[in-house]
Order: sequence, then C-alpha cells, then structure tokens
Amino acid sequence: MGSTMPGASPDFTARLRAAGLRPTRQRVALARLLFESGHRHVTAESLHVEVKSTQMPVSLATVYNALNQFRDAGLLREVVVAPGRSYFDTNTGHHHHFFVEPDGALHDFPSDKVTIAGLPAPPKGTRLSRVDVIVRVRR
Repeated sequence: MGSTMPGASPDFTARLRAAGLRPTRQRVALARLLFESGHRHVTAESLHVEVKSTQMPVSLATVYNALNQFRDAGLLREVVVAPGRSYFDTNTGHHHHFFVEPDGALHDFPSDKVTIAGLPAPPKGTRLSRVDVIVRVRR
C-alpha cells in the first residue's frame, strides 16, 4: 500500500500495477529513476547509464523494452526528434518542445503558446489524436 504522507516516496509498484504492468524488480527500479524527481526527458541510453550507476544489472535491451512498455501503458510520451532518435518524456500532459540542435537538449513549453490552424482532415477511418510541435533551435 502506498504512503500518502507529504514528502513520502511514491509507491512505484502500485503505479506500475495501476498501468497494467507487472512490477518486476527491474521495472520498479527504472520507474523510480524516471519518476522520482519530477518531469524529465531521457533516452534509453541515458537511462541505461543511470541504472548502471545504481549497480543493478540491466541490459540496454531491457531498458528499451521497459520504456516502450511504459509508453504503451501511458506512463511516458515518446518524442521522436529524428529517425531512430527518441526521447521519453515523463510529462504526459499536453505540451510541446524546443529541441536544441546539435546538443540534443529538449525543453517543454505550454501548448497554449502555439496556435495551429488549417489542419487537413485526417484520412478516412482515422481521427486526430494529438498534434506534437517540435521547434528546433540552435545556440
């Protein structure tokens, strides 16, 4: 049972179960790294480096699988900045991103700062799910 005391760490086991995921030791450890310190953007590689520093043996493939499972369960949003280059965002609320080239930093900005007009009708048999805006900037 999770604690409701202010400042208590969230119950990651319960959070995974609520999302329909079995709370394996590795998933719980990855969830703790991802969610215990507020909203953030990670790549599978950067999260793998973090988890290795905790001395838990987790392969990069396991990290990729867990991130994709967390995304599919609605715990994360995937932000594709280029073919084969994705970040996973712990903020699943509606917002957009600045992507700083070439260093790869990703920064959130509120969706109410963008107006999108003139979208074409989606293909027959589909409906609009979400519009993601990535504004690319350079230092």
